[in-house]
Amino acid sequence: MTSPAKGYAAGAADTPLAPFGFERRDPQAGDVVIDILFCGVCHSDLHTARSEWAGTSYPCVPGHEIVGRVKSVGEKVAAFAVGDIVGVGCMVDSCGECPSCAEGEEQYCETTGFVGTYNGPDPVLGGHTFGGYSDHIVVDQKFVLRIGHDEKDLAAVAPLLCAGITTYSPLRHWKVGPGQKVGIVGLGGLGHMGVKIAAAMGAEVYVFSTSPGKRDDAIRLGARDLIVSTDAEQMQAHANSFDFILNSVAASHDLDAFVALLKRDGTMTLLGVPEHPHPSPTVGNLIFKRRAIAGSLIGGIAETQEMLDFCVEHDLVSDIEMIGMAQIDTAYDRMVKGDVKYRFVIDMQSLKAAA
Repeated sequence: MTSPAKGYAAGAADTPLAPFGFERRDPQAGDVVIDILFCGVCHSDLHTARSEWAGTSYPCVPGHEIVGRVKSVGEKVAAFAVGDIVGVGCMVDSCGECPSCAEGEEQYCETTGFVGTYNGPDPVLGGHTFGGYSDHIVVDQKFVLRIGHDEKDLAAVAPLLCAGITTYSPLRHWKVGPGQKVGIVGLGGLGHMGVKIAAAMGAEVYVFSTSPGKRDDAIRLGARDLIVSTDAEQMQAHANSFDFILNSVAASHDLDAFVALLKRDGTMTLLGVPEHPHPSPTVGNLIFKRRAIAGSLIGGIAETQEMLDFCVEHDLVSDIEMIGMAQIDTAYDRMVKGDVKYRFVIDMQSLKAAA
């Protein structure tokens, strides 16, 4: 059985998003039905809607930074009740049995891969999943998250479901904390959350950017200073001094300049997937100081809940600009130009007028 849903979808790579009616499954015993209040706009939404990554299934309803209110629950749901404020992030299912899933790292599911909140294989209805640019969503309780922030902050909480966990997970995995010098490469949707979270963990944080004009904002967000990455003198002044660097830039660029800033045994973790590969790093830079280049993908459900609780404890939310649903294509165009500080969030009440 199914129930009607309203959303906004891309019908093709080169057409604007438009109103779209579709079906959600009726709740199963372990499902939670969520009325969506806010949905963040991730760069991944744009890449997928415009088919800049391979494999988009159309019509595509993006959105994986979802905050909403529980409308109903299945008979086996005990952790959530009608009226609860909850979140849904980048995934809505996984095999649940492989070593990664068993260890709470569902994002690395080794059997089927995780099921994306949108554009993933729908395990119940068939076809593909539809995301948060919609009025409601039905999700297995194992992939629903508790939101503890004040209701006035809920719009700014939405980006934590992707940008927050994508930066929190590597910072936690590489044990960032007091006494460490940490660099954040790029000050966008991911980077600004990386600064806030690393600073809250007690690290001494620096931002790397090509834009000197972002210094005041970097400091406001919690950084000690901004280092202009194109200024060789500024970069050299920090050689061999960083414990950890979190690189949020998705464009292809020279990694050597940042690797040279790491201490012995330092790590730079990459978050972005560039359209074209990065130039090959100089192996000697790695060998002679036992440095590492690593990667990280979102985070598991338990760790995402831990991140949300950490953000409540430290009063952290994303810096956002609210938009209406009908403004989504303009928002995409502005996002390409970097014209947002630092995350668009859709007020899903606007869907009623837009549809």
